[in-house]
Amino acid sequence: MVKNDLAALIQQAIAAAQAAGDLPPFDPPEVVVEHPKEAGHGDYDSPVAMKLARAAKMPPLKIAQAIAKHLPAADFLAGVEVAPPGFLNFTLSEHWLAQQVAAILEEGEHFGQVDIGRGKRVQVEFVSVNPTGPIHIGHARGAALGDSLARLLAAAGYQVQREYYFNDAGSQMDKFYHSLYARYCQVLGRDEPVPDDGYHGNYMLDLARDIVAEQGNRFLALPREQAIAALAPIGAERMIGIIKEDLARMGVQFDCWFLERSLYSGGQYAKIMALLQERGFLEKKDGAIWFTSSTLGQDKDNVVVRSSGEPGYFASDIAYHYNKFIERGFDWVINIWGADHQGHVPRMKAMMQALGLDPARLTLIIMQLVTLKRGGEVVRISKRTGDIITLRDVLDEVGPDAVRFLLISRAADAQMDFDLDVAKAQSEENPVFYVQYAHARIASIQRYAKEQLKASVAAEGDLSLLTHPAELALIRQMLRLPELVEETATRLEPHHLPHYAQELAASFHSFHKQCRVVSSDPADAALSAARLKLVQAARIVLANTLYLMGMTAPEQM
Repeated sequence: MVKNDLAALIQQAIAAAQAAGDLPPFDPPEVVVEHPKEAGHGDYDSPVAMKLARAAKMPPLKIAQAIAKHLPAADFLAGVEVAPPGFLNFTLSEHWLAQQVAAILEEGEHFGQVDIGRGKRVQVEFVSVNPTGPIHIGHARGAALGDSLARLLAAAGYQVQREYYFNDAGSQMDKFYHSLYARYCQVLGRDEPVPDDGYHGNYMLDLARDIVAEQGNRFLALPREQAIAALAPIGAERMIGIIKEDLARMGVQFDCWFLERSLYSGGQYAKIMALLQERGFLEKKDGAIWFTSSTLGQDKDNVVVRSSGEPGYFASDIAYHYNKFIERGFDWVINIWGADHQGHVPRMKAMMQALGLDPARLTLIIMQLVTLKRGGEVVRISKRTGDIITLRDVLDEVGPDAVRFLLISRAADAQMDFDLDVAKAQSEENPVFYVQYAHARIASIQRYAKEQLKASVAAEGDLSLLTHPAELALIRQMLRLPELVEETATRLEPHHLPHYAQELAASFHSFHKQCRVVSSDPADAALSAARLKLVQAARIVLANTLYLMGMTAPEQM
């Protein structure tokens, strides 16, 4: 990447300036190279001279001049300018820029990939909603974030596993089973109230009706608790199936569906309890068993076994992460959790210490809430079911591409509004339409070229003819993708992808407006061939960007 190459050139220039006596001896710093915040300051800049002022005991402007003086020549660099108070501004060679179209064409679907991960094994666990109800739009935000992040990490050279953790044990599942039994009875005409703390949504009636249609009334004859036990696995399996179907429709796939119950049947819970006891991290008080996280610097201890003898959620968390790190050997684990889990972060870090693991190997991304709106008004009730608005409702109305794009368009830690009207608009006001239309327009140009000129990207094209400012601006934008992948994968911030996609689409639309790609005039044949190559390169970069967001690249709209 140009950014890294420039940083290396600056390092070389500093060493050469020191050897020549233009700079005093000091340890070379980490060199930061960025895109200028203001137009007209070149393609890249570096504030390194200002960071060296104290070590060099020189004004930043003089340091920058010394670096510029000793900067090695490079084919991609047209020039360097020193600007007050000490910036180094770099301009790329226009001839070199034009030739990068060939490099993009050669890399194809691999363009944008980098190798900062170097094969490190990382697990991304996301969504992980209890199988007590269907996925709603808030859960869907975790699905979009998690899947895009997994795609980014894979493009950055990591071995990635996507995992969904089903909390299929514990009190919430018991409430679900009792609610299902009540609805099952009601469907068959027996008066059985849903528990006050149970699940009252209409989806439970739908589930009960499906079970009656398949199983009949055979559970009515069983004693209550026996009937609930018999219905439980059927209801859980069906709800898990609904969750899987909805996520698949959104284009989200998982490598592993992990069941909480397996932690108990597989022995991980027993292992971690024995391990924590042996290391002195368990204490019995008030009839419960506590994890003494306060001995690890946390504000308070946490219950792992309730006074009833039932393991708490934290016990399952510890056993689950023992399984992730120690039994399955992941180098790095990323969990995407909802806002209600914010308070769990300190105890999860303490858990890592207790297991003898580096807390830095566990990253917890806390995701904020989503507000669904239509016409500026908050939408809370589904017109179809009369209760919660499910992911399926939203997918039916706006489609998976709009859902994914909009849900990753803001940082995970920021609350967001999801506007259904914007998501459906077939205009430039809808960023999803705007970006995908750029790809469809490219496909249309290529079809027209094939029909009119019998020309394609395979045709000979002299890339040195690409000198128009709109052409070069488009190439500059395309070359940012590898940098973006590195940055977003490092910072775990996929929300930069939609913004880049809009900028890339804007550059293409601007190019298309100013530069005629296909001309029937024989005098323009060479330029048309070069521009067709540029168009194909733009299609590749746009399609790769859409892929990272989990979106389709339409041929026509």
